[in-house]
Amino acid sequence: MPDPNPRNPGEELLQVLTSSGERVPEPQLDPWLPELERLDGESLLTGLYEDMVVIRRIDAEATALQRQGELALWPPLLGQEAAQIGSGRAMRQDDFVFSSYREHGVAYCRGVDVESFLKAWRGNASFGWDPFEINMAPMQIIIGAQTLHAVGYAMGVQFDGADSAAVAYFGDGATSQGDVNEAMVFAASYQAPVIFFCQNNHWAISEPVELQTHITIAERAGGFGIPHLRVDGNDVLAVLAATRIALDRARQGGGPTFIEAVTYRMGPHTTADDPTRYRDPNELEDWAAKDPIVRLEKHLEARGLLSESVKARVKAKADEVAAIVRRGVVAIPEPEPLDVFRHAYATPNTWLERQEQHYKLYLEQFGQAGAEAGTPVSGGQH
Repeated sequence: MPDPNPRNPGEELLQVLTSSGERVPEPQLDPWLPELERLDGESLLTGLYEDMVVIRRIDAEATALQRQGELALWPPLLGQEAAQIGSGRAMRQDDFVFSSYREHGVAYCRGVDVESFLKAWRGNASFGWDPFEINMAPMQIIIGAQTLHAVGYAMGVQFDGADSAAVAYFGDGATSQGDVNEAMVFAASYQAPVIFFCQNNHWAISEPVELQTHITIAERAGGFGIPHLRVDGNDVLAVLAATRIALDRARQGGGPTFIEAVTYRMGPHTTADDPTRYRDPNELEDWAAKDPIVRLEKHLEARGLLSESVKARVKAKADEVAAIVRRGVVAIPEPEPLDVFRHAYATPNTWLERQEQHYKLYLEQFGQAGAEAGTPVSGGQH
């Protein structure tokens, strides 16, 4: 029997692994996890486990770096590793991701250089990677705006006759934004190959999810004519299977799908937030018992797959990545004053050049124009 949602005890979620790591039958999801019945099941499980451990370590390292003054801000993902890794590993490389600011695990799956994770959060760049190299747009700060971008991209895919898909990530709070609802109108109207992936972590900063809706978030999609799946977001296998279902529907011309991954933000909204001011510690304790990494650990142990060599390999990988992140942060070059004008437009224009010249003259009054002050505005992709 799937675990109930603590906020609504009578409500069940699609689930493959219980909180204790026990495999349970789920007719809707099981056909989408064929590896579990084959020899490559071990590599799938240990690979997902490694991904979650590594991304949690990156998250912990980034939080520590912010506390030490090396980052201006950081939005932790603690507790949401299964939702991000499960969905991230379901995608093909030609699918395109449009995320919010918390999808570090998805970025890791897409192949973002870990040294580039923290550029924006240190304040050295507007974002950290070339979106066209990994098919992932810069993380969006404006709540819900990325859903419109995803639908527009998916409509372009449709016009091109390709079978790739767009995936938009957002939180439960974003579903109250007009952009998200408008995006679903367009997606349903044009049957665009897009997946709306909502990580319901139960808190929109300090606002609990039950203040936003009296039905499940996934049910909202039905009002737009969009099929939905509601899964245990702390069960990496359930998330993987659900995302595969949605991607297959998109590739077959079946239009959009809404996935609600019910999970929990175990840390603060950002490092500027204090969740103890609004959250019951008993609630955090309840969800800590559903920890996505511990759940998979228990399953691996029950299957005899969590050997000492596997543990050592995963720990070594996490240590290596954490060291790269820390070294990379302090090595990020400081931007020049006039870099603010770079990549503002795809091609140079006189309006921006005039602004740059005015700012250059202003800085020269203080001897701050920098070595590249005379460099003309360069074009870019963004």
